[in-house]
Amino acid sequence: MIKLSDTGVYLLHGTEILTDPQAVRQKLGREVSRQEAEQGTMAWGILKAHNQGDDMQRLRLRFDSLTSHDITYVGIIQTARASGLTAFPMPYVLTNCHNSLCAVGGTINEDDHKFALSAARKYGGIYVPPNMAVIHSYNRERMAGCGRMILGSDSHTRYGAIGTMAVGEGGGELAKQLLGRTYDFARPQVIAVYLTGSPRPGVGPHDVALALCGAVYQNGYVKNKVMEFVGPGIHGLPMEYRNAIDVMTTETTCWSSIWVTDEKTEEYLTIHGRPEAYRPLAPAEVAWYDGCISVDLSSIDSMIALPMHPSRSVSIHELQQNAGDLLRETERLANEQLPATARMRLTDKVRADGSVWVDQGLIAGCSGGTFDNIVAAADILRGRSTGNGAFSMSVYPGSMPAYLALLRCGALADLAAAGVIIRECFCGPCFGAGDCPANGEFSIRHATRNFPNREGSRPGEGQMAAVALMDARSIAATAANGGRLTAATDLAGWQEPHLPYHYDQSVYDKRVFSGWGKAEPDAPLLFGPNIKDWPEMPALTEDLLVRVCSYITDPVTTTDELIPSGETSSYRSNPERLSEFALSRKDPGYVPRSKEVRAIERARRAGEALPADILAVYAALEKAGVPVQPNDTDIGSAIFANMPGDGSAREQAASCQRVMGGSANFARQYATKRYRSNCINWGMTPFLTDAPEAFSLGDHVFIPGLRKAILNGVTDLTAFAVHADGSVTPFAVSTGDLTQPEREILTDGCLINYYRR
Repeated sequence: MIKLSDTGVYLLHGTEILTDPQAVRQKLGREVSRQEAEQGTMAWGILKAHNQGDDMQRLRLRFDSLTSHDITYVGIIQTARASGLTAFPMPYVLTNCHNSLCAVGGTINEDDHKFALSAARKYGGIYVPPNMAVIHSYNRERMAGCGRMILGSDSHTRYGAIGTMAVGEGGGELAKQLLGRTYDFARPQVIAVYLTGSPRPGVGPHDVALALCGAVYQNGYVKNKVMEFVGPGIHGLPMEYRNAIDVMTTETTCWSSIWVTDEKTEEYLTIHGRPEAYRPLAPAEVAWYDGCISVDLSSIDSMIALPMHPSRSVSIHELQQNAGDLLRETERLANEQLPATARMRLTDKVRADGSVWVDQGLIAGCSGGTFDNIVAAADILRGRSTGNGAFSMSVYPGSMPAYLALLRCGALADLAAAGVIIRECFCGPCFGAGDCPANGEFSIRHATRNFPNREGSRPGEGQMAAVALMDARSIAATAANGGRLTAATDLAGWQEPHLPYHYDQSVYDKRVFSGWGKAEPDAPLLFGPNIKDWPEMPALTEDLLVRVCSYITDPVTTTDELIPSGETSSYRSNPERLSEFALSRKDPGYVPRSKEVRAIERARRAGEALPADILAVYAALEKAGVPVQPNDTDIGSAIFANMPGDGSAREQAASCQRVMGGSANFARQYATKRYRSNCINWGMTPFLTDAPEAFSLGDHVFIPGLRKAILNGVTDLTAFAVHADGSVTPFAVSTGDLTQPEREILTDGCLINYYRR
């Protein structure tokens, strides 16, 4: 079904995979150097065109446009504004698809929207009103184009199928672009995704995407790399099919993606009124890839990703044949990560005949809410009923143009007649703020994630539901059976409908504010009472002392666990208030522990005497022969996690720790480049360590000479863990490679301080 190469490969003429350079020479009739072949990828050409320097190994990228939504844009604009922003230097799309349920949190969500509209006027941005489009649907329709690069503050910023290398990052990286700086990054490796064959009837894009996630997530095959989609299988895939696969590449932990473009890409851009955005993209005559994922599309089955990660994918048929064991193992893995107050229950969804029953189905957002997916679901449900029992189903179209097209072709009428609820253009089901199931229920969703709490659970209060990911077609087949889990490939004689899509630009013309290139510097910014400036963050002192305020032993820690999504999003514009939610679902004791440390540091900076426990730490260090200088030592909090930062690009996963007094993270590795960048941009040193057993929760860790080491490019240091009994354990830590700006950001205390200086 999916095969991973053990070595790098050459791709000849876009169709033939070879591993032997001698075979390449024989086929082409000439010698081909590795350097030439590396430059034959599509990724190389796009990165070179956007690199502001001459060194292709250390990239300094400027993007063509930026995009954010209403969980992230206030903090980004506030960061840039505090650092000297006068106008947006490139198109910046501000969408309102996350906090668009304006009844949640009083007026503060709509206050954020008014702030964004005023910022679009003042600085020259593009403002997409609430419920008009989800962030990625709008950018596909209006901003993506062949050979372009887009940077977004949402992790699913992926437009590779339209020929755009798009990157999801924390807000600090967008602030840099707004201030004329570059995105600095070592050139990533490129992995070929070689597609052959054609999907069977009933197999949708989510089936392909989930199979890919299952093949490459755990082994890190594409981590921080570019996935370059090539091969003859591409040309049989409709554009929305490609888009829906592409957006899920985020869940593989790759850095970006890019696809071969063709006449279907050209048609897509022409339909959307932008034929000039098309140009053919393909690898050169010969291209070198650092690995290859071979995907036979005809072998993909209807898939389901079991809780609590998109990579836990199995075929629906496999689950049906072995439901008890698979769901029991899923319960075990989930409950190991959940607090004792909540338990995931799945085995009770299996009936005596072995069938699996679910309680809810959703098709939503940038992955599920496309025209083609919803038309397919409507075709399956036409003339049928979802039933009047516990099972329910909702559909969220990705944009108002798609909504209008679905309305006019009758698909929405077919769905509504079957008992499906038609919702607005909203990202809520992907992050826990829409259609939250009841405690103990099992929801299947064509959405991007099924991380813990992504369905809106509150395990700390005993509320826990479960989410699995499936394609829209199998969700509709399940709905037609009243909630009995059903693979769409089992629908006898069903064929994919192919209705023409009629894009109506007028709905955007009437509602979207397009201020790019028309900044009004004298226009006022409109601040609601919940929109607050960032608090002052001190520069790094020579030495650092941190107390370990959370110690997480899970294999992977998601950004949702570091800062919960869902109801907390109403406070995204208020750094102090939002920080109260840091790790609240994963480790409720983190905030009070960190507050205690923060109070000590604030008192120290105010000239007050250090408390007895800190003096005891310094005494233990002196006794162990480690010199201390209390007057030049920051005191902060820190967390340890084996691999933190999987998932969302939201910088609040790091900034909330910093506002709460955080000074460092310790990890065996960081799940994504973007989370590590978020730590750096908020002034928290991202330490790596192979010896986390050297310290534990409540211990203090002292890192002498940290400021000097960072500024001088010294990466390997000795830290000292001070235990409750006064003993001291030295252990090795590393900052990892840091660019010169990153060193200065860390020592200045955060990105805002760096720009002020």
